[in-house]
Amino acid sequence: MGVLEDKSRARLFYKYLSKVYDRVNPFIWNEEMRDEALELLDLRPDDRVLDVGCGTGFATEGLLRYTDDVHGLDQSAHQLERAFAKFGKDDDVRFYRGDAERLPFADDSFDAVWSSGSIEYWPNPVAALREFRRVVEPGGRVLVVGPDYPKTTLFQKLADSIMLFYDEHEAQRMFEEAGFVDIEHHIQQARPGTPRAITTVARAPDDESADDESAETVETDA
Repeated sequence: MGVLEDKSRARLFYKYLSKVYDRVNPFIWNEEMRDEALELLDLRPDDRVLDVGCGTGFATEGLLRYTDDVHGLDQSAHQLERAFAKFGKDDDVRFYRGDAERLPFADDSFDAVWSSGSIEYWPNPVAALREFRRVVEPGGRVLVVGPDYPKTTLFQKLADSIMLFYDEHEAQRMFEEAGFVDIEHHIQQARPGTPRAITTVARAPDDESADDESAETVETDA
């Protein structure tokens, strides 16, 4: 387990990163990449959407272009303070401090769930994905963006020591184990030579009988 897959360490890390997050983030996950991912989620104007690991609200801002019913959750009080400063005063978004592995919402509460730049800090990604499946309505879509696994041994060792990095096969395993179907994986990259993101879109089964439905994998290169 990487050093930042510990929740207390991750909170401390974001206490300081929150001060420069909005300036650093575009070098890894920029507006163009976010907007491409938003198109994959296929949101409707009346959808109720949960943004897990909302941070300072970079993805939240994009989600608000599609629906006014956006809810943001993060474990970092410092990140949430900055997100609330952007949106909370106008009540455009409801924010919650909470844990991705124990979401404080009832079953079937949302039409869609989005999470970008958060899965790499979860000690138990499958548990969190099962929570996503629980709170999204049957047939609802989930999108998760995480860091693609490096291709060289040196960077693989470095990545493994810090936080969760994974490839399409591991993403497929995690989403299948969490019970999702119609699973697709897309590789995104700001420009050649920059870190690659793996964006996975999946659907919650329409009912329990759909659990046995085979999942389809679609891979695209940057």
